[in-house]
Amino acid sequence: MPTLPFIGSLFSSSAKDMTNYPVHKSDQEWQAVLSPEQFRVIRQKGTEAPYTGEYDKHMPSEGVYECAACKAPLYKATHKFKSGCGWPAYFDSIPGAVTRHTDRTFGMERTEIVCSKCGGHLGHVFKGEGYPTPTDERHCVNSVSLRFTKDEGEGEAK
Repeated sequence: MPTLPFIGSLFSSSAKDMTNYPVHKSDQEWQAVLSPEQFRVIRQKGTEAPYTGEYDKHMPSEGVYECAACKAPLYKATHKFKSGCGWPAYFDSIPGAVTRHTDRTFGMERTEIVCSKCGGHLGHVFKGEGYPTPTDERHCVNSVSLRFTKDEGEGEAK
């Protein structure tokens, strides 16, 4: 059966293989430590429904948001801002904590963000939307990809 190259581009991502990160586990090992929803979002690059996540309206003045899969520190509470998009929004990450990839799923090009330690899917970055932030970026992150700790540096990756 002939294939149509552009059809494949609608549903494929150029994101790197999720095994090329310092923390590597099999799907079975990830399923043992993640909830079914976390596994779907973090390991299978899913998206939680907007306005449903635990951290959408969570606005602490201090603390750190860590990767829910490997506990690597990703975002400081001071990076978070109210965007009204339905998912937690950050204008920047902790240096080196987040890796960017081109995502060409659904016939569009976006910038996917993943945890630099385990490759877990976090969400996407959008630029130039005009938010009054230092970077003019919005890291749109799934709440299930995160866990919050009040103590900075409590995570395993310091």
